[in-house]
Amino acid sequence: MASAMHETIASQPGELRRLLGDDGAIAAAAERLRGRRVLLVGTGTSWHAAGIGAWFLRAAGVEAWAVQAMDAALSGPRPRAEDGLILLSHRGTKRYTTAVVERARSAGAAVVSISARGVAGADIETVEPERSSAFTASHLGALMRLAQLSVALGGDLSGPLAGVPDTVAGIVDGPPIGVAPPARSLEFIGAGPNQWTAAEGALKIRETAYVAASGLAVEQYLHGPSVAVGPSDTLVALNGGGPGEERLLAVARGAESCGVTVRLIEAKAGGELLSVFPLTAAVQRIALEAAESLGTNPDSFGRDVPARAHALDGIDL
Repeated sequence: MASAMHETIASQPGELRRLLGDDGAIAAAAERLRGRRVLLVGTGTSWHAAGIGAWFLRAAGVEAWAVQAMDAALSGPRPRAEDGLILLSHRGTKRYTTAVVERARSAGAAVVSISARGVAGADIETVEPERSSAFTASHLGALMRLAQLSVALGGDLSGPLAGVPDTVAGIVDGPPIGVAPPARSLEFIGAGPNQWTAAEGALKIRETAYVAASGLAVEQYLHGPSVAVGPSDTLVALNGGGPGEERLLAVARGAESCGVTVRLIEAKAGGELLSVFPLTAAVQRIALEAAESLGTNPDSFGRDVPARAHALDGIDL
């Protein structure tokens, strides 16, 4: 069955090329943030973008921290007048991200909002609002905008942003990734910034194919969760190179020796920071392929599953 998610994933190389040629809002946003501590706030997939964005900004010497939108809204840390806030939102409608940005503006913080095209209040736009609830192009678009901000602030991301669309095209236009849903659980692990890519992989396959999954930093996986993983499970190790590569490979080999099905996915050519782009496209495809093989609707956020829509009634997202 054709899905909006399928079409959107295929559009990503072209969208990334467009964003690279449409950077007019980047310089002004970077100047607003320059010299400030920056909090990056998001929910769901945007929370993972916030985590990766903090890695990008730290490459520019910025003190940058990812904060869950709910935490920032209810208890903190919150941006102060001398801070910067990068608000990440696909549609600009989430309850807690809206509360955070309103409070930050009232406090006098420098606010930069990154959202889809046409979203009210967006300082930097990404792509057209997505038709699928499984956000893909808007996520990679937000990551590109964050990478552009890092470069504008003097960041060295180890490779040219101009090469990113081609690395993503190599994934989305390539053969199937071929990670079949396991009998029990699918585990994603990554090192450095790709711990966030691992978390995104687990989120995506859960919301599209309803497959039990987790996504963890390799060291966090090793110290406890790995004990529960066995022959009924599959481990996907996302290798973007970098200083954590040796540890990642050792953990993957250890899992394989215990009878776990292990799949190593590598994207090291552009450096560790930029590896998040092709590796994110890879986990998106794993989720889509699982949904297609299991016959689930990847666009629906589970609302076509009996009782699921009812369970969401009355919850202000």
